[in-house]
Amino acid sequence: MVMLYLIAQRIHNNSIVDIAWGFGFVITTLVLIFTSEIINASMLILSFMILLWGSRLSFYIFIGNAGKPEDFRYANWRKDWGKRQPLIAFFKVFMLQGVIMWIIALPIYSVFAGSDSLPATGGLIGIIIFLSGFAFEVIADSQMKKFRENPVNKGKLISSGLWNISRHPNYFGEAALWWGIGIYAFFVSGNWFVFISPLIMSLLLRYVSGVPLLEEKYKNRPDFIAYAEKTSVFVPYIGKRKIS
Repeated sequence: MVMLYLIAQRIHNNSIVDIAWGFGFVITTLVLIFTSEIINASMLILSFMILLWGSRLSFYIFIGNAGKPEDFRYANWRKDWGKRQPLIAFFKVFMLQGVIMWIIALPIYSVFAGSDSLPATGGLIGIIIFLSGFAFEVIADSQMKKFRENPVNKGKLISSGLWNISRHPNYFGEAALWWGIGIYAFFVSGNWFVFISPLIMSLLLRYVSGVPLLEEKYKNRPDFIAYAEKTSVFVPYIGKRKIS
């Protein structure tokens, strides 16, 4: 994160920290793989999940932001912080995200310090939830990408596909896959504290750095107001009644 911070200040773009989010977990996992004396099946399964998710997410964000200016969230912060931007960004953006990453990686540490046996049946449930959440996130991102690539949709809001049952299906998928990782880690290690990870991820995505910032950005647009009236904020829902 320190290295990334220095690069960000050089190119005047703090939003590159988003690209490093998934990759940070990949690095953590690879370090554990190469420094562990014994690698068992449980560790390999979890490593596959982390490497699959982290690599895909970082690559997707990198491709989507290549050649573009700093993301509006970080640009607004840069403007608000003024001359204090370098110092505040170091702690509030990079160091804070590094600490959060360290905490959310608890399931990874727990599995690598746990049993050498395959997880119980509950571990399979975790894998299924992870794969479901991962698929949900990938499909939502793909639908958004195709929507934006169509010139006809310029300036419009996507409301089709998974975006018809949730205003933020990619964030929901992200939260769901981390619950899958948490459940898997619990049945491997037996440690309840691994659920701190998906809980924090869910709260951050729903109430802090994910949903709220985008909702604030579009809240005054008539098309978004109409869209919000009939579409769930976070948890996918099909029907007339909205849930959040």
